[in-house]
This record gives sequence, C-alpha cells and structure tokens, in this order.
Amino acid sequence: MTEVTGQAGAPRQAGGGLHGLSALDQGAAVRRGEVGPLELVQHQLARIEQFNDRYGAFLTVDHRAAVAQAAAVQERRGEEGLSPLFGVPTAVKDLVDTAGVRTTYGSRAFAGSVPEVDAHTVTRLREAGTISLGKTNTPEFGCCCYTDNDLTGPARNPWDPALSAGGSSGGAAVAVALGMVAVAHASDGGGSIRIPASACGLFGIKPSRGRVSSGPAGAEVNGLAVQGPLARTVRDAAAMLDVLAGPMPGDPHWAPPLPEGETFLAHAERSPGRLRIGRYAKPAAPGVDVDPTCLAAWEHASQLLEELGHDIEDITTPFGPELGDFFTAAWSVQSLGYAVEPGAEELLRPVTRAWREYGRTVTGERFAAAITGMQRASRRAVEATAGYDVILTPTLASLPQPVEYFAETGDPLANLRRQSAFSAFTSPYNMTGQPVVNVPLYWSRGGLPVGVSLVGRPAGETTLISLSAQLEEASPWQHRYARLLSADPGAAAG
Repeated sequence: MTEVTGQAGAPRQAGGGLHGLSALDQGAAVRRGEVGPLELVQHQLARIEQFNDRYGAFLTVDHRAAVAQAAAVQERRGEEGLSPLFGVPTAVKDLVDTAGVRTTYGSRAFAGSVPEVDAHTVTRLREAGTISLGKTNTPEFGCCCYTDNDLTGPARNPWDPALSAGGSSGGAAVAVALGMVAVAHASDGGGSIRIPASACGLFGIKPSRGRVSSGPAGAEVNGLAVQGPLARTVRDAAAMLDVLAGPMPGDPHWAPPLPEGETFLAHAERSPGRLRIGRYAKPAAPGVDVDPTCLAAWEHASQLLEELGHDIEDITTPFGPELGDFFTAAWSVQSLGYAVEPGAEELLRPVTRAWREYGRTVTGERFAAAITGMQRASRRAVEATAGYDVILTPTLASLPQPVEYFAETGDPLANLRRQSAFSAFTSPYNMTGQPVVNVPLYWSRGGLPVGVSLVGRPAGETTLISLSAQLEEASPWQHRYARLLSADPGAAAG
C-alpha cells in the first residue's frame, strides 16, 4: 500500500481548477501572490488523496515534508531571479534517493529504506523552489516497461484503468495526467520516460547522456539511464529540464551546456526553422509487428511535419538485430547494482530475480563485449543519420496493454519477450545517448493516446523542444485532458 506520512488533518477537496493549470501558470500565480504555496500544496494533496488508491501514482505521500517545504518557499517568495517553477508542487520517482523520505526502489527488500543524502536532482528541484509531494510508483529497480510492484500494486492508465500506465516512470505519468502534479521527475534506462508518456498522453524528454547528473549515489555501469521531466505541455517539461540540467563534480559523462544566458524554456518560444527529418517504423528487433494504430500515429505526425514545412524522408532502420543481445547483457548486470541484504533475495519479484540471475552468468568478457558492441553500433547509427536534424519513429510497437498482460505469475522469459516487443523502438537511443521526446499528437478510435518519438542529434535537446512546441501549437492536445482533470475522471474512463 501507499505510505502516507505526517498527515495533520485532511486537506480540503480539490476545486477551483488549480490542478488543471500548467506548471508555469501555477508558478506565475505563486509569484504574483494569487495563490499561496501551502494552498496549492493542499489542493494537490487532496487530488492525490482522491485518486491515488485507484490509479497507483504514488508509493509514498509525505504531507509533513510538503507542508514544511511550502512554508520555506513562502519565505523566499520575494527573492530575485526565481525559477519559473518556484512554488510548484511536483514528485520524485522512487528510484532516486530523497533524504529523510522513504525510498523503496519499488521493492519489498527496501520497504523501510530512508536515505540520508539527496540525489543531486532532488537538491536542484528543492533549490528551484519546487515542492515534492512524495515518491512516485515504479517497478522494482526500474527493471520493467510497465509499473507494478509488491508494495502498492500497478500504476493504472488514466484513460482506462484496466490498462497499464507503462513504465518504469508509470507513477509519475499517472500523477501528471490526472493533475496530481503538473510536472514530475522521471528517469529512462530503456524507454522509461517515453513509454508511459505515450501510454498516458504526455510530453516527455529523455535528455542526452550527461545532461542531468545521476549523482551522488546513482550508478552508470552501462551509461543507459538518464533523468528527465514528464509534463502535459512542452514548456513545462522544458522548464523542468532547465532545473535538472547541469553536470556535477565526479560525473562520468557531461553534455555540453547551453550558451550563457540561454534556457531550454526559451527554445520553446523559437521557431525550429526548416528541418530535414528522417523516419522509419521498422524496429531493430526481428519479428516485431507494429500495431496499425501506432503506424497511423507515425503517418499522422509525418504529414503534420510536412505541412509545417519540414522535409521528410524515409530511411533504413539504423540499428541491427544484434543490439538486443548487447542490451540484455548490459541491463542484467545493471540490475545487480542494488545491494540486496543476504536472505532478502526471495522478497524480489520473479522478473527481477530473472534479470539478476542472468546477470550473474554474464562474465566480465561478455560484459565488455556488450559495452563495446553497444558503442560500435551507436557510432554507426549516429553516423548513418548524421545528415538529418531529427529522426521520427513510433514510440511503442503496440497500444497500452491490460495490467494482466505483464503479470509475473508465469514464465519470466515470456514476460520479458512481451516487454521487448512492446518497447522495441525505445532502448536503442539509451545506447546512443541521444535526446528523444515523446509527443502526444494522436488518439486511437477507442480514446487512447498513441505517441511518436522525435530523436535529436547528440546533445540536441533545443531543436527537439522548438519542434515539439511548434507541433503543440499546430495540433494542440491540451483539450484532451478536460476529461481527466474533471472531478471524477474514472467516471468517464471506465
């Protein structure tokens, strides 16, 4: 079950539409004195209380810490140079350490874990004046492309709670889509920002490798995982990336910073110019059939980009089938980075145990070969697409699936094969380290969001943000959320 700590009296019921505001609008209202930080926090906590049990967005909700942060923000409100997100409630994915707050990594083996030190991203969010309401739901150790665990259960899709919200940042995606927070911290090691963004109809940014520090405790054994934002608008996500971005001493990878005085948010106000865009819709993994609706979303995005004046060209998939074996070896070894106490391994879920058992069979020679293979394949792919400003692909190979589709009651290998086919387009770009965004431009006939991915040049987030903002203006998706942000989204969602 979700742990709720420090609740001193029930907050009032959500009302007045504060949860429907964008993060930037919430921040502006706080800075102008139109709403107090505590009032906004209580409003959002009430929203969580109303819907979290059904949709599984949070593993831990910390009322006491949120109220204390709101009081600290109130004291700073007159300062100069405040972040556009100053005073905005948010949430941190439960894979990332937060000092003094239960951080479980989605695992019963760490159910009572309370870190003593913040992750750098948590520090940056606090210094910017955002207010964390708690820790969002994640699968155990972030191993899966769906969100489910033995602590609080699955994160359910806001558009249809019978379906999975995707993962591993599924809790963060649910929280944003349902207006529990307007923008949320997330992470992505094989698609974990883009997958739930597509499933839940959000804009998400997987930044470049080295853009956001994973320190001081985050391990980067294979260089796959990065942290970034999930939001309902491009500008909100860009504003959070401004908060998160920047290297810290000791980081193994550093993306080049923006020129002095520039921000990612400012690029959401700029025209991208005329871009050369390559597109493909054949996954690197053999035998994966792409759902016709996912292809329709990809064609729809292609047409819209062409109407906006961009040059669209079909290209060959720049990755080969060998990539899957490289990723499997690297990811299985990464799963061993969580130091489970002796005797506690039996507390882990079947798929987690399968990853770790396989990881223990990977010799140093095989691991070195996998890392070398990933790097060589990445270089070839980046070189093959160097003539294009952006690459367009489907985000997922299939529509959101029922929660039971990823049940861990049978053969773990069958589960892993289903995951691989579902998320066939995402993991290659964790290997290359390129920035990628999911853009929610298309909905199925049944009312489900179907995202597309835009891949940038290495360290090319600014182009992706400018292009995504242009797409958002040309084909707005904000009206889609009216149903989810109503008093009872479940009544409409089924």
